Amino acid sequence: MGGEVLEINREFISKAREIIIDKIKDEKVADIFEKCMNNTLDTTVKFHEDETVFIITGDIPAMWLRDSVCQIRPYLLFARDNKDIANMIKGLIRKHYKLIKIDPYANAFNESANGMGHQEDITEMLPEVWERKYELDSLCFTIQLVYLYWKITGDSSHIDNEFLEVINIILDLWELEQNHEENSKYRFNRLNSRARNNLEREGIGTKTKYTGMTWSGFRPSDDACAYGYLVPSNMFAVAVLRYVSEISTEVLKDKDLEKRALKLKEEIEKGIETYGIVHNEKYGDMYAYEVDGFGNSFLVDDANVPSLLSIPLIGYKDNKDVTYINTRNYILSKDNQYYYEGKYAKGIGSPHTPDGYIWHIALAIEALTSDSKEEKLEKIMMMKNTDGDTHFMHESFDPNDPTIFTREWFSWANSMYCELVMDYCGVRLKDIL
Repeated sequence: MGGEVLEINREFISKAREIIIDKIKDEKVADIFEKCMNNTLDTTVKFHEDETVFIITGDIPAMWLRDSVCQIRPYLLFARDNKDIANMIKGLIRKHYKLIKIDPYANAFNESANGMGHQEDITEMLPEVWERKYELDSLCFTIQLVYLYWKITGDSSHIDNEFLEVINIILDLWELEQNHEENSKYRFNRLNSRARNNLEREGIGTKTKYTGMTWSGFRPSDDACAYGYLVPSNMFAVAVLRYVSEISTEVLKDKDLEKRALKLKEEIEKGIETYGIVHNEKYGDMYAYEVDGFGNSFLVDDANVPSLLSIPLIGYKDNKDVTYINTRNYILSKDNQYYYEGKYAKGIGSPHTPDGYIWHIALAIEALTSDSKEEKLEKIMMMKNTDGDTHFMHESFDPNDPTIFTREWFSWANSMYCELVMDYCGVRLKDIL
């Protein structure tokens, strides 16, 4: 089914721009904010006749569950007082419900059952699915959006029987994938493609041992996991399972769901703290990015969220936690193979993009997880000065020449910039919850 872009009251954008000029006193910072906020609404949001909302990621005509939530995060700041924005977010939630019921393993969907995307992949593809890379974080973001919208607006009408159906689908999958080796039928491979698009052992993935954590085939970058327990995504699952418990108690009055969510949360959390921490002689105890339960670990961080850098933002631990501080010190150093420095910027990149390229998303996360206003402003200016003279953010850029970048139209990065700028100006999600 096709969609259309509807008029949304945008007075909040111009008012926010005035706040930015007053607080930061930089015209370009405010101009980029205004342009990014309008661009997402103008070019990525489609309202469907059933009052659901489909949000494309930008230069790809498909909706990623994760990206669509991140794209509208800054608009959540205004949902309480703007009915149009509230309806847009509620419509996105409803679309998530429908898509997860089609296939909870899929990470990206078509606007209709049009058969677009990676239909030749060796997995159980459907015409509604653009890509079927199972990424644990995708389902976490759906739960996060349900929770944030409820807490910000006070509206719980979206927490109904359909939500209950979807949350049970998610919990069934997460429990099954706690023992991927024995229980899972999920397989994925892509013919004639690079290794990062494929899972080893004919699509099963590298071998894992039961830990209590739940398995993920792919990272938020859409790259295959080296080891099946992606630690930051499991941390995100712990956080959103707390949300499920709270929703069960306060809205649904469902003690069975509350118990189930808390049990799974405790199992995953125990797995993280038992298997996900490694000792480094230079940095002390720190979190690994991926582990397998057999003692193997991958010590890096990736620019995509959830990441180890984003631990306070996703709600697992605060930024005063010693293990987080040790981890942060590691991943913001050259000991992290994806940390890069150049003439105009320094920060985290990804194997998903060219070697040495830094991500605007990672710069925003670095600032959002810091308590230092000076650091936040420094990163805002760094992002402003590396826009490649486009007034937009990008997936990644060359820190020695920001006019060289990947993805001219990448809405998630634009929204992360907007969220950071509003955070600096004192308008924060955590403060309005």
